Amino acid sequence: MERMIIFCMLCFCSSMALTAAPYRIVKYKQLLKTIRRLEPTVKDKDVELLHTPENPVDECLFTAVTCFQSGILKLQPANSQVNSTFTQTTKVLKNFTFRNPGKQCESSCESYNKKNPKEFLKSFANLLRKVIR
Repeated sequence: MERMIIFCMLCFCSSMALTAAPYRIVKYKQLLKTIRRLEPTVKDKDVELLHTPENPVDECLFTAVTCFQSGILKLQPANSQVNSTFTQTTKVLKNFTFRNPGKQCESSCESYNKKNPKEFLKSFANLLRKVIR
């Protein structure tokens, strides 16, 4: 009987460990879909250029995500008809959390080149794809 209980506990613990990582991957894939939904609703002409992290090294991923989240605050809707969709999708992107690996990155948001909002969102999507792999 004791062996059966230990076996069941072992199975339960291993299944919990296996489901933790896929949940995070699903969350990041949902964020990718959110970015794709946001791209057509964003104003791309006569807007402020945004600091856009591209290909950050692994210890700079947290800093890059922070840069993207602060850049999202500066995005503007293309027109008043898409304003509600725009507001909802930016809220999702602003509020997601990214686990900090604990390493310090020496670069700051200002060290990255500035790009237009569409390229900014494409780079954000590329960063999430990198995290998913």
